[in-house]
Amino acid sequence: MPITNQQVSGHEFLRQMYDDSYFPDHVVDHGKAILLRLCERIEDEQPSALDTLYALTEAATEEFNLLEREFEAAGSEIETVARECICDEFRFVASAYGFADADGEELTAGRDW
Repeated sequence: MPITNQQVSGHEFLRQMYDDSYFPDHVVDHGKAILLRLCERIEDEQPSALDTLYALTEAATEEFNLLEREFEAAGSEIETVARECICDEFRFVASAYGFADADGEELTAGRDW
């Protein structure tokens, strides 16, 4: 399903991580795919309340939790720079879909990175 939100479709997800050689592009690609799937789910399910949005971001956060192993296997990790970048992207997505008041911590509450 193609993304219809123009703000999202023109966004370069995880640009800061792509620009840092510490983070292997092929693993960052997986993170970008997680974020795009989140956007697709939001467009498909059209949540109207924050708790519904948080359920969607919780699932995406779990995917990032699993992705941590891929970063480690590639000699990297989701550390401070990556954590801030990923959390910023979750906040961007929430705002782009009309949830500017979403709590940044709640969007990735289940993270273990």
